[in-house]
Amino acid sequence: MLFLVHTELRRSVPEGYRVRREMSVKLGPEQRPEPDLIIVPQAVVRLDATYYDGNDVLLAAEVVSPDSEERDRKRKPSLYAEAGIRHYWRVENESGRPVVYVYELDPATRGYALTGIYHDRLKVSVPFEIDIDLTGIDEV
Repeated sequence: MLFLVHTELRRSVPEGYRVRREMSVKLGPEQRPEPDLIIVPQAVVRLDATYYDGNDVLLAAEVVSPDSEERDRKRKPSLYAEAGIRHYWRVENESGRPVVYVYELDPATRGYALTGIYHDRLKVSVPFEIDIDLTGIDEV
């Protein structure tokens, strides 16, 4: 599932942005979680980078596995929201198919609001136009 979302996101990001996999994100002096995927501006991408600053992350995504359910559903979204990361996606495995939960940061509450649940096709206009055929998991 991670491969499908990563590959399709790379095709979708506009000029000036990059998708990065499994890079830690510095949210504070002792907070460096590692989302499965992030989108950052091209200007901050460095080959020698070991982390990205939370202020530079446009979107963080987690692919939930049995050993990460609590972290990916509760702990990490809370940290990302507190750090001001505007978009969060949670990818769940539902009978071998990806289901994507899309969240956007509510600036008033500094918490995420669910904006959609996508089963067969993920089509959103923020943070930019993205259209991913989630049934493509069969071809991966």
